[in-house]
Amino acid sequence: MTRRDEGPGRLADLAGPALLLGLAWAAVVAQLLYADWAATGRTLGDTDDAMRLVQVRAFLAGQGWFDLHESRLSPPAGYDSHWSRLIDAGLAGLHLAFATVVSAPLAERLMRTVWPLLWLLPAIAAVAAMAWRIAGREAALAALVLVIAGLPLYSQFHLGRIDHHNVQIALSLAALAAAVWSDRSRAAAALAGGLIGLALAVGLESLPVLVVAAAVPVAGFLRDRDGAAAQRCFALALAAATAAAFLTGVAPARWGVAVCDAIAINWAAPVVVAGLGLAVVAGWGAGGSSAGRRLAAVAAVAAVAAALFLGIEPRCLRGPFAMMDPALRPWMAQVAEMQPILSTLRTTPAVGATLIAFPLAAVLAIVPLAFDRTLRRDPGFVAVAVAAVAVTAIGMVAIKSLNYAYWLAIPLMATACAGLVTGLRLTSPAARVVPAVLLSPLALSALALVAVQVFGGAPPAEDRRLGRGCFDNASYARLAALPPGVVVTGIDHGAFVLALTPHAVLGAPYHRLADGILASHRAFALPPNAARDEILAHRGDYVVTCGPVRPWGIDGTALETSLAGRLAAGDVPAWLRPVAGSADEPLTIYAVDRTR
Repeated sequence: MTRRDEGPGRLADLAGPALLLGLAWAAVVAQLLYADWAATGRTLGDTDDAMRLVQVRAFLAGQGWFDLHESRLSPPAGYDSHWSRLIDAGLAGLHLAFATVVSAPLAERLMRTVWPLLWLLPAIAAVAAMAWRIAGREAALAALVLVIAGLPLYSQFHLGRIDHHNVQIALSLAALAAAVWSDRSRAAAALAGGLIGLALAVGLESLPVLVVAAAVPVAGFLRDRDGAAAQRCFALALAAATAAAFLTGVAPARWGVAVCDAIAINWAAPVVVAGLGLAVVAGWGAGGSSAGRRLAAVAAVAAVAAALFLGIEPRCLRGPFAMMDPALRPWMAQVAEMQPILSTLRTTPAVGATLIAFPLAAVLAIVPLAFDRTLRRDPGFVAVAVAAVAVTAIGMVAIKSLNYAYWLAIPLMATACAGLVTGLRLTSPAARVVPAVLLSPLALSALALVAVQVFGGAPPAEDRRLGRGCFDNASYARLAALPPGVVVTGIDHGAFVLALTPHAVLGAPYHRLADGILASHRAFALPPNAARDEILAHRGDYVVTCGPVRPWGIDGTALETSLAGRLAAGDVPAWLRPVAGSADEPLTIYAVDRTR
């Protein structure tokens, strides 16, 4: 394969690529604005977006930096969020900027619109930079074409997506891109370390990609002592950024508390120790140590960091949900984003096929690409390939990981496209983009959808709750006009109740909120009389449904005799008084009569 991966050597050399990057970003922004702008005025997005908006509003209203308590969620105890305040700060800054020139409601809508579009830019730049590093300018151009024809990529970047997922994707991609350039630039090595620390501050979902990114400069040092400078820059930046992330993200009162699902002492301390240890090893190794001694020194640092991690909280080896109440496992097992791809392919084959088509094609492309001796010896290619395989494999178990797999597939497919351009001797600009168009996420996903339909699979089924308007802003107007109280509803509606009404709500779908989730479940899963006792025990004032409620883990007679089953059958118990409304309203509201 003909390659030119040395990259731009002068600042002026970046002008052309930067212009193309900007045009690609603008093309994607135009697609998303056309598709999503109307929806930003109709709905707040999904439950995480609605909950993030609640958190941002509280921050703008003066809630403290470390005070992430939401008193209206699962009262009277309330809920303490583990989400990063850094996201709130960025969103609040956007809101304040827009609020200087437009009304507060429009400023909020613009904030929700612009935020995901801003994070698209570093994500696109990162995959193009990885492609350039692996296979030169031609691959970077192919990556931009793939991105433009990459609508399936943007599930976490649609307008209104203000939760943390798009930020984590962008930061992890940028960290890996900087890492694969770290053998060419000390600044890139330092940037990789800093971005990993920042990504850890936001969340741990991108951890597999961050681990690969961290391994790149270390592997460079192990291969050649000339990599000592890059490792030292990376390690010091990693230690400093992680320490800063811990100090700014964890309240001083909780510095000694270990958790598995967010940055805490059990994550920060080992990373900082590892960073400082690798910096010391790099300084020692630069003096001419042998490869064996460098390996032993790095292994010793890794052993100390691992021992520290295990010593502080060994349960976290079982993953981010290790401390979750075991009673929530049946609920977690039916959460859509936690489903394995095989389950999705079985229940909704069209959705499953479109999700897996592009990442799987990229993983398969690694095999022929690796026949190129130069590529398989290139640490940049190896790192991106390993990261892509890892997140795709995880996506087989929990489909949420495919959000990362889609993006990491871009530089690999771009490398394949560059090889096709060279091999087929395509010279005209129009001909050179053809491989990227044909192998784009949009094309391969469409092909997978057609294949499913040809072989008898059902088309994607729309969520009936969306069709009913269960999450539309206007649907909550009548509820919002009622005297404030505690609402008992399906947990997926909880954050919308908080964002769109003055009410409190019993539950929402967050794994740290075990009591609220289980109480909401029991309220609908128990027979009416027992459900009444459960609702009154939690001071419920209103019961709200949007179509049939289906509590997890029950069916048959248990479902028919439950409160959910009786309401679905139109058999409303005497202690629930329907609140009058128009027949076409999606939400059915009942006031709890405490006297019956």
